[in-house]
Amino acid sequence: MKTFTAADVPDQTGKTIFITGANTGLGFEAAKVLAGKGARVIIGCRSNDKARQAKTNILAAYPNADIATVALDLASLASVKKAAATVAKEPRLDVLINNAGIMIPPYELTRDGFESQFGVNHLGPFALTSLLLDKLGETPDARVVSTASIAHKQGRIHFDDINAERGYNRIARYAQSKIANLYFAYELQRRLSAAGASTISVAAHPGIADTELSRYLPQALMLLAPLFRPLFNTPAEGAWPTLMAATAPGVQGGEYYGPSKRNETAGPAIRVKSNRRSHDDEVAARLWELSIEMTGIDPKI
Repeated sequence: MKTFTAADVPDQTGKTIFITGANTGLGFEAAKVLAGKGARVIIGCRSNDKARQAKTNILAAYPNADIATVALDLASLASVKKAAATVAKEPRLDVLINNAGIMIPPYELTRDGFESQFGVNHLGPFALTSLLLDKLGETPDARVVSTASIAHKQGRIHFDDINAERGYNRIARYAQSKIANLYFAYELQRRLSAAGASTISVAAHPGIADTELSRYLPQALMLLAPLFRPLFNTPAEGAWPTLMAATAPGVQGGEYYGPSKRNETAGPAIRVKSNRRSHDDEVAARLWELSIEMTGIDPKI
């Protein structure tokens, strides 16, 4: 398959794309490219000030861009519901990009009492997507893009201690949240296919990208980061798999996209494969039901 960069994004005129966490990093870079290609881009962000600044920065590059902002805190189901209701009022929604996330923070709970990485990285996007499925279904061939990570390869769902009440390993819990993204993406696709929907669910990962997500890394690693930075994707490069999943012609439901070089850590985007564990249908179905139970939101698909 041909590799994919921002230069390969087709014209997006007439499309509406909602991307979470688009005030900085991968999300901002993806939003900027999509706006430059003519899409109406809706930025979901916790901070209204940061969202407005992101909008200003995109407009500086593309003065005619169509940018809207929506307040969204994935650590709060109330905020997720409010944001979804706002976006559902749009005339159309072609693509939902679940980009926002957190990585290896100290132990904390979301406003709804969920371990933060599982809550923000999985349950929040699960709820948001569920609430927007009907809207997406109004537009033929809409797409849901879930952002995973190469960290999924170490991930397992801790069903017996989902909120890490008996112990918290921040790296293991991040890996759990990332394989959860893949379970969700694949299970959503199975259900969309069974329902005969034209909406598709796909996933992407950025490889290793130099973004603000790294702020909780141990200090020793942060000090070494400048030495390795030339090997990383820039935020703009890290956005390429997301852009491919969201816009490339011929993308099929259930596919997964990531970087093409150095064991999927850098380079132009290409279709890749997740590990065997992420394709366990029984675990995915169990996680789906648990997500409904925890959020109180049923996608009804």
